[in-house]
Amino acid sequence: MPSSQNDLEPSAGSLLRQIPAVDELMSRPGLRELEARVGHPVVLEASRKILQDLREKISNGTVSSVSRERLEKEILRETDSMLAFSLQPVINATGVILHTNLGRAPLAAEALAHMVRVAGGYSNLEYDLERGERGRRDVHTDRLFSRLLGAERSLVVNNNAAAVFLALNTLAEGAEVIVSRGELIEIGGSFRIPDVCAKSGAILREVGTTNRTRAADYASAINEHTRVLLRVHPSNFRIVGFTERPGLEELAALAQKHNLLLMEDLGSGCMVDLSACGIRDELPVSLSLKAGADVVTFSGDKLLGGPQAGILVGKHEPLQRIRKNPLFRALRVDKLMIAALEATVSLYLQGHLDSIPALRMIRLSREAIAVRADRLAQAIASNQGFSATLREGESVIGGGSTPGQTLATTLVAVRHSQLSAGKLEEMLRQGKPAIVGRVEQDEFIIDLRTVADEQDEKIAQAFEKVNSHQ
Repeated sequence: MPSSQNDLEPSAGSLLRQIPAVDELMSRPGLRELEARVGHPVVLEASRKILQDLREKISNGTVSSVSRERLEKEILRETDSMLAFSLQPVINATGVILHTNLGRAPLAAEALAHMVRVAGGYSNLEYDLERGERGRRDVHTDRLFSRLLGAERSLVVNNNAAAVFLALNTLAEGAEVIVSRGELIEIGGSFRIPDVCAKSGAILREVGTTNRTRAADYASAINEHTRVLLRVHPSNFRIVGFTERPGLEELAALAQKHNLLLMEDLGSGCMVDLSACGIRDELPVSLSLKAGADVVTFSGDKLLGGPQAGILVGKHEPLQRIRKNPLFRALRVDKLMIAALEATVSLYLQGHLDSIPALRMIRLSREAIAVRADRLAQAIASNQGFSATLREGESVIGGGSTPGQTLATTLVAVRHSQLSAGKLEEMLRQGKPAIVGRVEQDEFIIDLRTVADEQDEKIAQAFEKVNSHQ
């Protein structure tokens, strides 16, 4: 049973009586100055928290004196902590390019600059400057996707799950959607195709088997209630071995024969051929449209390398119906995402692929990474207690893209004479800036593929600080 204040040892009771009142503390010059900068409520909350912490420490016997100077410093630190942003930049040294937990694709400098220009004032988001009348926000990206992919129409919503949901709700609510059993996937965040289909109001009709589905399976399932043939990108898994899957052209011909719509959820949204980088099974979106898909959906922040968004491209008639759905307004994106997406797609059209960070990382050679890794390893090893060696390794694209496929890289493997790799990882992760790497066989692993060139020096400086913070 907890002790009351009267039951405490005299020394603890004496310390509790020495705790200054909140008003007395806040009258100190340093806290008055702080209050003038950040406001009374924040400093008051920080002061109360620090005093409550002190009472608990005295009760637990972990504090032997009360210092007003120390309390003032703790309140200053607590106030800084309360006002600090929770969302902060992180140096991604994991080698996972589209790291979902770390925000997936970093934006291009051009995208950031365009966002600032648009956000800093008013814009023609829904205003036609030529005609002087209300316009549509779709036009800013529609024209670019038309040029890049050959799509008749495009729409943008807040993510690919929303794009799939909106399309199915519009095109097949109360009707049947035919999909292969081998494509009933679940990806991160419990996004399941059957669940999304059910919520959209469409009725899922499964055909084929997990590993083999033929065009004839789709054909035999078509009836008067069928509206859509759905093909789904397998995302972050692969079925290999005794498998079969009809080509998109076959499904397009079948859909056209029965006056149905063919929809493909491509997920990752690859814009260009990445086979030269050793990436297979990620065909560009344009090929799906050329093969006859009526509606194709994909993400903006995966292989496209832009902001989080769900993009629908395809033929004018189904896309126009989707836009008229009242849910489109609830799922549409704001001016910032449109600006970032517009600038990113523009880089594709100009052929500036290396200006898109995710694509630049994918295209980096192991040899180029090795040059930087060698410099970093030498800098780290120059600090007392550290050793750093180079290892051949593998990076991954991540984000549900290209499962089982890797990119050759050069790793920096770091050890410390007194600190475990786990402790080193914790210190770097909690530092400023935060550095996130991997731990393997009691070594802290750095993969510079996912680190911007200008961040190499920040990593080296972080290792310099480690010994002083032990």
